[in-house]
Amino acid sequence: MFHLLVSYQGWPDSGGSLPNSRVYINRNEEPGRPFFTNGKLDISQINKFPALLVAEPGSDAPQFAKVAYITQITEGVRETAIQYAIDSSIPPISNNDLEGFAVQLRLGQFGLSHTCWRLCESDLFRLLLLNQQKNAIVPKVFSVEALHAQESNLVSVMMPFKAEFNPVFSALQASIAAIGLSCVRADDIWEHHTIIQDIVNIISKARVVICDCSGKNPNVFYEAGIAHTLGKEVILIAQSEEDVPFDLRHLRYIRYLSNREGLESLSLAVQTRLSSIVGL
Repeated sequence: MFHLLVSYQGWPDSGGSLPNSRVYINRNEEPGRPFFTNGKLDISQINKFPALLVAEPGSDAPQFAKVAYITQITEGVRETAIQYAIDSSIPPISNNDLEGFAVQLRLGQFGLSHTCWRLCESDLFRLLLLNQQKNAIVPKVFSVEALHAQESNLVSVMMPFKAEFNPVFSALQASIAAIGLSCVRADDIWEHHTIIQDIVNIISKARVVICDCSGKNPNVFYEAGIAHTLGKEVILIAQSEEDVPFDLRHLRYIRYLSNREGLESLSLAVQTRLSSIVGL
């Protein structure tokens, strides 16, 4: 259940009012009866349920509804003043999207075009979730539904699959194993969508993703973007500053030389970063 509050003027950040005649909560019938104590609206019962604050369509007020919790009610001679706290963690929902749930909301003949306070016997958060899913952007190249659960000790390494990078991977693999973590390497063989899905799955399973930007390999850049999108901890490494894309240069990266001393230095730097991230 939730409170549906519709006003032509819209709803300011902390409070507004409605004519008493537009408060459609019947104290003598369900579902309104529990919201009254001694004939008056009882805030201790009302604030148990969320409120959806809506501006009438066609008004000058923003046409986006917000979720709030009512904190105070003052019943006057002609109007009822309502104070509330807006839940900023829930994104506003457009009036157009709300109209798409007219049946579930039981909006009736007038829809949202009627100033009122009414009770809706629907699960507001379920409706918001359905709306979010309806508007969600779904990748067409790979599936996010098939993603694997994250493995707390797995590090995925993204680098060009070329012989010259084998010593780099061997150094990383040894240094990662030395601190008790496991390591897997993806490659740049991109022939069909299933290969992309395999790489996405490798990234999704990893606690940390290491991306070697050396040589400006486009596949590695793509994989770094996927890792960032999936919310992974990403460690960028590169043999040259020029290998790091401009859009990523504001992020910390580890520069290394592809020789024995350089790979030893890289190993120590990666171990330090991983220990900090994983909490070793």
